[in-house]
Amino acid sequence: MKGTPETPQCGFSRASIQVLGLQGVDPTKFAAFNVLEDEELRQGLKEYSDWPTIPQLYLQKEFVGGCDILMSMHQNGELSKLLDKKDVLVPEEAPREPEAPETM
Repeated sequence: MKGTPETPQCGFSRASIQVLGLQGVDPTKFAAFNVLEDEELRQGLKEYSDWPTIPQLYLQKEFVGGCDILMSMHQNGELSKLLDKKDVLVPEEAPREPEAPETM
């Protein structure tokens, strides 16, 4: 991505981070690399994926797509299914049982 998740440096990187947050991606299962700090990394990613734009999303070493693909998958529900399948979402909390009222 361009920038960091805390301070994205372009609108596409910002949108991608927001979508991943909305989807509930577990921050402990997420890594981001600022390509603005490493031109070799930036060009290498483009060559590796054969995709011309940044940001790029990879899940378990598999290229998913850029921001446009990510947005489309978010809107049609495919992203939610993929993230769940890859087990990268924050686990849902078990429902709590209601507390019994105190008696005197």
